[in-house]
Amino acid sequence: MISKNQIKNISQLKQKKFREIEQKFIAEGVKVIQELVDSDLKLIHIYSTEEINFGVSSDKFSLISEQDLKKISALTNPNTCLAVFEIPKSSGPNKNGLQVALDDVRDPGNLGTIIRLCDWFGITDLICSESSVDVYNPKVVQATMGSITRVNIHYVNLKNYLQQTQLPIYGTFMDGKNIYKEELFNEGVIVMGNEANGISEEIEALITQRISIPRFGDLQATESLNVATATAITLSEFKRKL
Repeated sequence: MISKNQIKNISQLKQKKFREIEQKFIAEGVKVIQELVDSDLKLIHIYSTEEINFGVSSDKFSLISEQDLKKISALTNPNTCLAVFEIPKSSGPNKNGLQVALDDVRDPGNLGTIIRLCDWFGITDLICSESSVDVYNPKVVQATMGSITRVNIHYVNLKNYLQQTQLPIYGTFMDGKNIYKEELFNEGVIVMGNEANGISEEIEALITQRISIPRFGDLQATESLNVATATAITLSEFKRKL
């Protein structure tokens, strides 16, 4: 069972301001929830339309109707279950190694995919500008498919962060040097820009090495790559040369 008050409180977690106040977020779907349950995240409660064994105590699991699930779900077509987790406290990023930094990335699907890419390529720290989409947005959580538990995401004043780092700062630009011909290292910050505008001018001024993914098509008509696609190619090339 689920009360009207619980439905109201859970529904509010779809909004960033309530997630920040309550320090909680929602996750949906069996695979995503199981990944999060098996991590170090603190589970608040699971609500499901079916009996599913997540390996949690009975006081953390409730059977609810499909109608009630629709009321609390952030999905157009709700899955069979939704869980509420506590937002973990963030520690600072490492001062060495290879990092990815996002300058005003707004699309939840892109952020979720980039988190999965960081997980795949062994990037432990993802640095996000304060204007980037919230990692605990339900669409981001869904898109990460559990990788959110294995990548440390930090929201910072990106300009200040880059000014203070001792690492080389790579930026992706159309007029940068060919990434397939450049010497790449296993330490640095790779900056990826906004979906529509790319890397902002104030962040561009801090870039120490401009790189580019060259176009090979005969027509050379495509203006740019999707930021998540560009991140995948860039990380693959960095890791290939290690």
